[in-house]
Amino acid sequence: MQASEVPRAVAAARSTASSLGLTVDDALVLHDSNKLTLRLLPCDVLARVAPVAQQVARFEIELAQRLAESGCPVAALEPRVEPRVHERDGFVVTLWTYYEPVTSREVSPADYAHALERLHAGMRELDVPTPHFTDRVEQARQLVANRDRTPALADADRELLGDTLRSLGRVIGERGGAEQLLHGEPHPGNVLTTENGLLFIDLETCCRGPVEFDLAHTPEEVGERYPDVDQDVLRECRILVLAMVTAWRWDRDDQLPDGRRLGTEWLGRIRAALDRR
Repeated sequence: MQASEVPRAVAAARSTASSLGLTVDDALVLHDSNKLTLRLLPCDVLARVAPVAQQVARFEIELAQRLAESGCPVAALEPRVEPRVHERDGFVVTLWTYYEPVTSREVSPADYAHALERLHAGMRELDVPTPHFTDRVEQARQLVANRDRTPALADADRELLGDTLRSLGRVIGERGGAEQLLHGEPHPGNVLTTENGLLFIDLETCCRGPVEFDLAHTPEEVGERYPDVDQDVLRECRILVLAMVTAWRWDRDDQLPDGRRLGTEWLGRIRAALDRR
C-alpha cells in the first residue's frame, strides 16, 4: 500500500471495529503489501484493509466461511461481528480471528503437505467461479510486455520472461491433467503456525488448475511429500511461478523491500532452470 494511504487505512480499520462494538486503543501493522494487515488491540482482532478499487474481499470472505465449515485448515473470521465486507473512506475492511504465532515450532514438510492436501480436498467440493491459473500467467506476461510499467527490464530479460511465461503456461495448460480449485499462492508467507496447527490465509488469489501449480509455491520438500504428484509438471510449474514473481519485481510500482535485487537474482535462477530442463 502506498505510504501516504497507510494512516487513512489504519483509521478506517479502527473506526470500523469501534463502530461494531470492539474496543480499539491501538493498531499494530503486521504486514504491508497490496493490502494492510493490522492487529487491533485490546480487542485482539486482525483487520485487513485494501483500497476499494483493488478488493476482492467479498469473494474471500464467502470462500473462507465455506472452507471453515467443511473443516479445512483456513483462518477464521472474527466471530464477534457479522462476517461481511465493511467500506469506509475509500477502503474495504474485513475482520478476522487473530492467532498468536507459535514461533518455537518448526513447520515440517510433512505437516505442510498434509495441511495443503486437506485444503485441496475441501476445495474440490466447492463450485465457485474463479480465474484459470493461465489467466494469472497472462497478467504477468502483459506486465512484462508493457515497457511503461517495466522500464528497467533489459530487452534480453524481457524476452526471457515473456517467452517463459508464454511457453510454460501453454505447455502446462495443455497437459490435460486433473484441475480443481486452488489457493493460488500457498507459500510460507500465507501459512500461519498456530496452536490449532497450520492455517492458510489470503484466499483472494484462488484460481483453477493442477495441484502442482499450488505446490510450486511451497518448499521443494513439501512437493516431495504430497501424494500422487506429477513431478515433471511440478518442475515446470516451479519455473513458471518463478517467472511470474520475477515479473512482479520489475513492476515500476513494486514496493517489496529489496525487490529489484531479488528480480535480478531470480532471472539468473530462471536461466539455470531452463538450461537444466
